[in-house]
Amino acid sequence: MQSDLCTGNLVERFNEWQMRFNADKCKVMHMGFNNKQAKYDMHYVQLECVSEKKDLGVIISGDLKWEKQCTEAVNKANRMLGMIKCNFIHRSKETIILLYKSLVRLTWNIVARYGVLTTRRI
Repeated sequence: MQSDLCTGNLVERFNEWQMRFNADKCKVMHMGFNNKQAKYDMHYVQLECVSEKKDLGVIISGDLKWEKQCTEAVNKANRMLGMIKCNFIHRSKETIILLYKSLVRLTWNIVARYGVLTTRRI
């Protein structure tokens, strides 16, 4: 992999496509436990090693566990419940059910999909 980065194939392609290559935005994530943790550089810039990365709302970690993704989803659902509690003074049962189904349940279903929590349909 380092040979592809050093020879400049990527940088040459970016130049062909008239795009500017920003090596500072590139990151390296080492997957697995028996990884050598090699250091990579691209276009004379050493790439930063990260243990986790969030992309399109999904947290990917080097150990490939879902714990951080589920924890963040639970925290988001709890923030939504707090927002509902603070901003809606007159809370009838129908209003709470509607708000829960439209704002909170989707987040809880994401967590339940990974087997951390089980949800009960309202």
